[in-house]
Amino acid sequence: MFELSQTFSFDAAHTLKRQVSPEEALGSRRIHGHTYTAEVYVQGERQPESGMVVDLAVLREVIANVRGELDHHFLDEVAGLGAPTLENLCVFIMARVKQQIPQVSAVAVSRAAGDRCLYRPRA
Repeated sequence: MFELSQTFSFDAAHTLKRQVSPEEALGSRRIHGHTYTAEVYVQGERQPESGMVVDLAVLREVIANVRGELDHHFLDEVAGLGAPTLENLCVFIMARVKQQIPQVSAVAVSRAAGDRCLYRPRA
């Protein structure tokens, strides 16, 4: 079994309703932005004809389309995302990529502040 990954980044703004101190909640409710890094993992056996799990050029093209839905957008308005949390970004990216590449096994999304979320659905 092989697992490959492709990393990409995007910049986006959002707001977030949080149950924290009033000072922290106020900052989250204001429009603010982050540079996100996402990593898409694909898992499987090599295909006999190509020797690849998935053609990385195809994976990059699919990821470019997903990146286009997120990069320099207001995440609160991205259809199908829900609240713009790291968890929801992982689920959103997974669903979009999986439509064309069923071998997707996990998605991780992180921010420069050190926050990271890894989504690996149960089989």
